[in-house]
Amino acid sequence: MNVGYVHTFEVPENNIDKGRLKVSVVNEENVPIKGAAVRLSYTGNPDNIIGESGTDGDGISIFNDLRTPPIEYSMEPGNRQPFSEYDIAVSAPGFDNVNISGSDMFSGELSIQNVRMSARDSSQNNIVIPVNTLYGDYPPKIDEEEIKPMGQSGEIVLDRVVVPEIVVVHDGPPKDAEADNYYVTYKDYIKNVASSEIYATWPQETLYANILAIQSITLNRVYTEWYRNKGKDFTITSSTAYDQKWMAGRNIFDNISAAVDTIFANYIARPNVTQPLFTQYCDGKRVSCPKWMRQWESKTLGDNGYNALEILQSFYGDDIYIDSSEEISGVPASWPGADLTIGSTGSKVRQMQEQLNTISNAYPLIPKINADGIYGEQTADAVKVFQKVFKLPQTGVVDYPTWYKISDIFVGVSRIAELA
Repeated sequence: MNVGYVHTFEVPENNIDKGRLKVSVVNEENVPIKGAAVRLSYTGNPDNIIGESGTDGDGISIFNDLRTPPIEYSMEPGNRQPFSEYDIAVSAPGFDNVNISGSDMFSGELSIQNVRMSARDSSQNNIVIPVNTLYGDYPPKIDEEEIKPMGQSGEIVLDRVVVPEIVVVHDGPPKDAEADNYYVTYKDYIKNVASSEIYATWPQETLYANILAIQSITLNRVYTEWYRNKGKDFTITSSTAYDQKWMAGRNIFDNISAAVDTIFANYIARPNVTQPLFTQYCDGKRVSCPKWMRQWESKTLGDNGYNALEILQSFYGDDIYIDSSEEISGVPASWPGADLTIGSTGSKVRQMQEQLNTISNAYPLIPKINADGIYGEQTADAVKVFQKVFKLPQTGVVDYPTWYKISDIFVGVSRIAELA
């Protein structure tokens, strides 16, 4: 087995497939940094630079045709490493250098490495990304009840399921007082865990099933105030024994990111139970978990045409269903319930138009529009530009992912303006 933090050096000549990497560089206020130098090398051979590029006006640098192992390596469990690993060095005038080791790459997938640079204080930010839990050696999960007992003396619980704006991640076991706490937006947390716990090459419905299990565990911890009721100052840990693996600074995968954007408010539920289920899982090969989802079996079910709910019911029982939180913290208003497109009218359209106009103050490529509550060609064109800037499908339609991306960016831009 490969210890979680130890990286093996795959000979590049044995990597016959190709993947892509997008490096996105921003400052501490999330403003893109243009002209940052990005250098790429194989993990284990940092002196051999295989790619070098500067970021564009959006803070983006793209590397195509990067070598990876054959896709077949990620389709069956085994000892062959199914991903290649790259080191990324980023530098920019006025900022501390950032060095990332172990950014993983799968055949046919787009990896996204987000880099946040701090104003220079003569130091370097060195990040080492552990290997995926399906390949590395991590502590097995400790069995817990999927439905937590409620109403104990002095216990504080929420009265409804809420998607939090921020998840406080304790980067270690619960009793490790020396471990750091990280404040991470909820969606970024889910994307990180999913990219750490499953393979991006797996069938789409398998990805959805595993993401739903990850979200349900997270929302159970939020709903029950699990750790805070034990006197802790965090939401969840990064320990695989207690929770699920989150890795500081790791890359994510484009298809996993898109899946999370589509279903982030969903969780797994049972009839007459308010709390999200604590849906534990294991790989099902090195670790046995007859009561939980077994990840490699979920992959096989996806291969056989099962949808996400059918996959989950195969492990957790036929009575489970997919529920959705109606309250999402940190956004001005919830999803209107249907796509906004040409011909749509009303207060939700006006609100979205006003938010786009605020966003355009920080992102001038997005044109100003008349906030009249009528979704016309002008609004559709502005939405397309927004979608292009923030790497969404350029449809001109405000669907579920676009609505919440507009909300996220609006909140961020508004907070920066308040601090100015």
